Formats: sequence, C-alpha cells, structure tokens
Amino acid sequence: MHVVATDPAAPLDPPAWCHLTGHHHLGPVPGAGRPVHALRLAPGARATRPGAPWHRDGG
Repeated sequence: MHVVATDPAAPLDPPAWCHLTGHHHLGPVPGAGRPVHALRLAPGARATRPGAPWHRDGG
C-alpha cells in the first residue's frame, strides 16, 4: 500500500505505526514527486482505536 504523507513528521510516523501494528514499512517511494511511503500490510496485524491510530485497540 502507498501512503501519501502531508505531515512534516511523516518520516517518523509510518515506521512507528507499522511497529505498533505489526505491518511492514518498506520505506519512502523514490521519484514519487511528493512524500509517499510504501507499506506491506500484515495478516493478523494488531488493531488501533478508531479515531486514535496511535493507540492499540483494547477491545
């Protein structure tokens, strides 16, 4: 999956979110013309709270 990043903190956010959830951050996409990060979604990844993707879902 490709994620277009508009936040200046984006170089830190996708790897941290992937670490939290169990997905895989593959890195920035070169030559995209804008900040784009490649992610590989993992089956059985840990859920996050709706509206608060930086917190694991406790339910």
